[in-house]
Amino acid sequence: MDELEGEYFDDDGNEINPDLISKPDLCITCQKNELSGEEKILCNLTRSNQRGRDEFICVAYEPKKH
Repeated sequence: MDELEGEYFDDDGNEINPDLISKPDLCITCQKNELSGEEKILCNLTRSNQRGRDEFICVAYEPKKH
């Protein structure tokens, strides 16, 4: 985990390890995929909250510009 980001936790108080959260295809095509800081934390929390669901939904998704 990036040292500047600090630790963050899910709603149950469990520490979230972003290295263990899979990245859906939607995230890979998002222009926010390579960001850091708060935006990266928000992306990790969104993915963590939807783990195990059949469909991944992200309201912050922005397609990469070609």
